[in-house]
Amino acid sequence: MNRLVSLTLASTLCATLAACATSPTGRSQLTLFSQDEVNQMGEESFTKYQQDLPVVQGQTAEYVSCVANAITAQVPADAGISQWEVKVFKDDEANAFALPGGHIGVNTGLLDVAKNQDQLAAVLGHEVSHVLAHHANERVSTQSITQTGLSVLQSAAGLSSAGGEQLMGLLGAGAQYGVILPFSRRQESEADILGLDLMAQAGFDPQASIALWQNMSANSAGEPPVWASTHPSNGQRTEALQSNMSQAEQYYQQAQQAERKPNCDRLRPSS
Repeated sequence: MNRLVSLTLASTLCATLAACATSPTGRSQLTLFSQDEVNQMGEESFTKYQQDLPVVQGQTAEYVSCVANAITAQVPADAGISQWEVKVFKDDEANAFALPGGHIGVNTGLLDVAKNQDQLAAVLGHEVSHVLAHHANERVSTQSITQTGLSVLQSAAGLSSAGGEQLMGLLGAGAQYGVILPFSRRQESEADILGLDLMAQAGFDPQASIALWQNMSANSAGEPPVWASTHPSNGQRTEALQSNMSQAEQYYQQAQQAERKPNCDRLRPSS
């Protein structure tokens, strides 16, 4: 069985070498889908989100857009996104996201955790960095190739009996915790560092990213073990941010000197 697994994975790898790319930090990536395909996925996901949740307007939306616009103004032109769509959704979950094609969503619940414009910028810098680093393409490509590999293995080994199905379940769990989740944690860590630089380049105080994760930790109802989570622990994230703070502080000082000084908090409604 070990030999069969090795042969299957080897053949799958050989078939996908042409789809390798490099992330902004120099990490190798698997990207099976075209940018148009990924943008379409982003458009469909954003449309569904708008159908499922009410959209908030007024001062809250203006505040979030102010922060988001300052962040996206620093996105390189070669990213291919000329305009970003920003929406605020009425949902108590402290969450935000950015999707391929230029879509940003922020839940109202996040504004109870991200206490000011700099903390919100830390979140949005992180989310926009997912898009710039092509993490969505990487994520769906990894999931696609994992499922393909397991299907090939099941057919080749004739695992159709009850015992075979049980073995496939274990192999699936191995793929989940050994491939997909760790891969996601690498993406999250990468977006943390890229987002830290991006928020600083936009003129937001990068030190606020530390306070943000302290808030997140205080509002957490408990974290799953790191090995079973799609995100690094709050402590791991804080340590990584601190390790990269020196470079971000330089970007922040350069932004201040260039008069990039966002003033979005004045738009936020008083609580």
